[in-house]
Amino acid sequence: MEPFTDEYFMRKALQEAEIAFDKGEVPVGAVIVLKGRIIARAHNLTEQLNDVTAHAEMQAYTSAADFLGGKYLKDCILYVTLEPCQMCAGASYWTQIGKIVYGASEPKLGFSVLKTKLHPKTKVKGGILEEECSKLLKKFFIEKRNLN
Repeated sequence: MEPFTDEYFMRKALQEAEIAFDKGEVPVGAVIVLKGRIIARAHNLTEQLNDVTAHAEMQAYTSAADFLGGKYLKDCILYVTLEPCQMCAGASYWTQIGKIVYGASEPKLGFSVLKTKLHPKTKVKGGILEEECSKLLKKFFIEKRNLN
């Protein structure tokens, strides 16, 4: 049995989301775990890098692959504060990630609503610390609206 829970690792992803929030990025954070150890930490960098593909998950995949020295993440778990979009879910297919655990659902652009195909061996679990993950996103967009 692993000493850490899904909630533990989602809190680590939430810390990344808070870093994104402080940078003025949409507050989505991600960590990738291998055998109970975080091997990648990332958050949205789309504004900072002026790159629409710089989502937290994409940054995490690159970091994890670099750490492992290979492109496949079969034995890894992605923890991300928001349900992955079509792009990030599609990329997860190619990484062959073992499991995706997300916090808040994305009712408009989430991979499940858009029926994005994941790798057949990828397991999915949603709703981990959903309220906390949603709260940070809502706070960000309320503040953004009030500034405009």
